[in-house]
Order: sequence, then C-alpha cells, then structure tokens
Amino acid sequence: MAILVAYDGSEPAQKAVEHAFTTYPDEEIVLLRVIEAADGSTGAGIMAAQEMFRDREEEVSEELPEEIREIVSDPDIDFRTETAVGKPAREVVRFAEDNDIDHIIIGSHGRSGLSRVLLGSVAEKIVRRAPVPVTVFR
Repeated sequence: MAILVAYDGSEPAQKAVEHAFTTYPDEEIVLLRVIEAADGSTGAGIMAAQEMFRDREEEVSEELPEEIREIVSDPDIDFRTETAVGKPAREVVRFAEDNDIDHIIIGSHGRSGLSRVLLGSVAEKIVRRAPVPVTVFR
C-alpha cells in the first residue's frame, strides 16, 4: 500500500506525518511538498519565475528529508520525498492519480467563515477530488 502525505511544514501537516508513520509503519510513505506557483505571470517574468521555482524545488528536495526525520525522531526511517509546482490541491490529486497511491493524509489549517469562502480550502478540494480515501488532520 502506498500512502501520500501532503506536507507544507505547518503544525497540522506535522501531525499528518506523525500519523502516517505511526499508523502505516510497514507501508510505502511518500511525502509531497507543493511549491505554489503564482498566477498571472507576464512574458518578461516567466523565465525568471521558472528559474526561481527550479531553485526552490531543489532547495525543498534537499531540506525535506531532514525535516521529516526530525518530526518522526528516527534517523533510519524509510520514505520517499517528491516536490511539485502548481496549485496544491490539484498537484496532490494529480500525484495520487499518477502514482498508484492508496490513501492520502493531509493537514488542514481549519479556516472558517469568510476566509474559507474567499480562499477556499485546499483540504476540502483534495477530499472532493481525490480518487482514494483521505484523512485530514487539524
């Protein structure tokens, strides 16, 4: 079984990581960090933005494994890390579809009221669109 944990560094995402390793110690765990792309890039800024995203993706790829090992407190824990650039909900669902993921675990910031209406909820979008079961942590 393959477990996907969407990780953004927040406290709820850290809880999701802990849950994944505690609940599924013998399963394949994949941690996905999505670097959110800004909308509305213009022609002149596209090349610079692409370079910035590539640099950030490399940075995240190097930092993420150590960050996860600190959360789990086990230097020998086995997992895979991946990064994507785009809209978080879309990229998490796409990754799950393209990589035979069996379960998604995510953190939610728990927005409510007007901020949720205006910003939307990434967790809610993932739950609605995911092709597999989703566990949400606050």
